[in-house]
Amino acid sequence: MVIKPRIRGFICVTTHPTGCDAAVKQQIDYISSKPRIVNGPKRVLVIGASTGYGLAARITAAFGSDAATLGVFFEKPGSETKPGSAGWYNSAAFHKYADQAGLYAKSINGDAFSDEVKAQVIATIKADLGEVDQVVYSLASPRRRHPKTGEVINSTLKPIGAPITLRGLDTDKEKLTETHLEPATDEEIAGTVAVMGGEDWQMWIDALADAGVLANGCTTTAFTYVGEEITQAIYWNGSIGAAKKDLDLKVLGLREKLAKIGGDARVSVLKAVVTQASSAIPTMPLYLSLLFKVMKEKGTHEGCIEQLDVLYDILYGGKDEGTAVDRLRRELIDGDGRTVPLIDAEGRLRADYKEMVPEVQADVLALWPQVTNENLYQISDLAGYKADFLRLFGFGVEGVDYDADVDPDVKIDNLVDMT
Repeated sequence: MVIKPRIRGFICVTTHPTGCDAAVKQQIDYISSKPRIVNGPKRVLVIGASTGYGLAARITAAFGSDAATLGVFFEKPGSETKPGSAGWYNSAAFHKYADQAGLYAKSINGDAFSDEVKAQVIATIKADLGEVDQVVYSLASPRRRHPKTGEVINSTLKPIGAPITLRGLDTDKEKLTETHLEPATDEEIAGTVAVMGGEDWQMWIDALADAGVLANGCTTTAFTYVGEEITQAIYWNGSIGAAKKDLDLKVLGLREKLAKIGGDARVSVLKAVVTQASSAIPTMPLYLSLLFKVMKEKGTHEGCIEQLDVLYDILYGGKDEGTAVDRLRRELIDGDGRTVPLIDAEGRLRADYKEMVPEVQADVLALWPQVTNENLYQISDLAGYKADFLRLFGFGVEGVDYDADVDPDVKIDNLVDMT
């Protein structure tokens, strides 16, 4: 069948298997062109491995450090008449290229919040890898079935304390919008923390540690976003932010646990990029369009794979010997000769430092009130935003013939399907 993009709001309801394959190959080629990760991990578990930053982490570990990777995700396959999810096609492509490179790759498709999937992961590690020396936690879900109570908990996207009105952008109609949001209730905040906070990450590390499958020196990281003035009302200071702050609390116990085996646990702050989740957050599409404009003009723009290349350098670019903490790169000198700290006061790893440069944020803030419906394409990089959005689903990728027939029924080799 010939597959074209069909967009409804912040979701594209079609996906292109060949385009997803080509996009994954581009990320692999980027990492393959970079210097090897000298002290990098060799047996890596990625929880949330099929899209965005999780996929980029898997690619970076495999093709930057020759790591065997075990991925966990919850994705939908295609059929003869209907495309599957983008994450399914991304993972099929990753498996194909990992196999061509002689790299171990196995994936488990199922509910990563469940005890059953955790047990299957542990059994697979014991059978195939023995232990893992890195665990990447990159889950993004609007709801969670709690493995102990069976309760289905939903997250919410609201401010805390007082209502807010946010300036935003309808990317379909290409018009500026205003969204009024009432504050989250205590129950909604608690639900968001339960879904997007650190409890499940902690459950994963506890289960892996209890099973004896964490190697000496094992590291773990979970991803977060902090942002600055424009985004903080809805993000860092809202219900999502409450969940992200819970990561900062839970990581302290994980760090103490892993220190006993020479390991480390960190929350990693990554820059704003176009994802299915970010496109649903009021303010973010407009902020991203302006951020892209500013960072591209400065030559500092980065996507998921570039950010993970930076993050792995922070994680493994320090001392050649010692504990995982010793191997952290603490600072670097940027292109303007400034010393940039890569670990903040809370102990988080700051791969987002190029976005957080004061001049970048000042330029975005200056552009914010200047944007109108008439000058959107001049003042912002709306074109770049929309192109990145389509690439999430395999469309607009260079070298792909979108008028050609494609088979949406794509198999993933070495997959354990628990759906």
